Amino acid sequence: MRHASIIFTLLFSVISYSQVTQEIFESFKLQERRDVHYYFPENMDENKKYPLIIVLDGEYLFEQVVANSKFYSRFHGMPQSIVIGINQSENELRYEDCAFDPENGLPSEKGRKFYEFIGMELIPYLDLNYSTAPFKMIIGYDITANFENYWLFKDNSIFDAYISISPTLAPEMETRVPMRLNTFENQLFYQLIIEGEPNKDTQRIMQMNQSIKALKKESLHYFFDEYKNADHISIVTYGIGKAFDNIFGMFKPISPKEYKTQILTSEEPVFDYLQNKYQGIVDIFGFSKPVELNDIMAIYAASRKKEDFESLKSLSDLCKKEYPETMLGFYFEGEYYEQLGEPKKALKTFEKAFQMEEIDFLTKEMALEKMDALKVDFGY
Repeated sequence: MRHASIIFTLLFSVISYSQVTQEIFESFKLQERRDVHYYFPENMDENKKYPLIIVLDGEYLFEQVVANSKFYSRFHGMPQSIVIGINQSENELRYEDCAFDPENGLPSEKGRKFYEFIGMELIPYLDLNYSTAPFKMIIGYDITANFENYWLFKDNSIFDAYISISPTLAPEMETRVPMRLNTFENQLFYQLIIEGEPNKDTQRIMQMNQSIKALKKESLHYFFDEYKNADHISIVTYGIGKAFDNIFGMFKPISPKEYKTQILTSEEPVFDYLQNKYQGIVDIFGFSKPVELNDIMAIYAASRKKEDFESLKSLSDLCKKEYPETMLGFYFEGEYYEQLGEPKKALKTFEKAFQMEEIDFLTKEMALEKMDALKVDFGY
């Protein structure tokens, strides 16, 4: 396609110097040019997959979404993501793009074209030219927050996560959204954010919230946040970070609270918690995440505390793959044999750990102390 090749050439020349750029996208569906902002993470790796975040009302929301994305990915709260902002404020385009029939609540003719522009032109172009992950999110405010719901009307939504900020609801949307959310079998995230100051849509939004909350569906991850001190303008700045925290919570390192309330209280093997956490990332987001050292140490501590030594062995096998140059794998395996009452195997394994690189709290001195203690205890 002509517009794809033009934009690709322009972007290629700009991305080398900047993470954020603004370009003109020539849309065949809309028969017009649209301003689009692009944010690409630093040092993008073609071997990695990046979630795609589509931001409506780009002039208002794009920079806030980018800032939150950079902050959360920097501190492990979410994966690095590609963020796309679609400008809609000039000549009040947002009202044309997102207009709906006042009788049936369905998109207007221009709305249908805008819908196709995003789903059939913009996203396919990004999927074709960049290493995008299957996981896709859309964010809207006010009338654009309502518009994003129309993707729920398809049997297979192209979006896996929706952030709806103070939506201006089309007719019947308070019943249609819960009904549609109840039909999806795949994992779906829906975040609704509203202000404390009442407006003409507040009652219907609260009705929609109650209906969604009543759904009994494990595949639906629904979050509702009301900010009492916010009004319809300030609400835009309130909830994006919290929404990322909710949707990408699985990416965060194991917290002390999580350790105490979920890992230590579970009757399942300790290692299963770690395995399920990282498999869940693959299942929901479509790509794997390297196992963080913080999580390994949490599972190690829990295995020791609960005397779950089989989990310690499984953890040692994992560490040999994830941190092959370090002491982790063999040191944990040495402790496993030590607890199993097999001193010879433990001694040999600690000797291997001694030859590896130190990491975190594990030092060669600790391995040497283990070896000396075994020799004394068992007369080696």
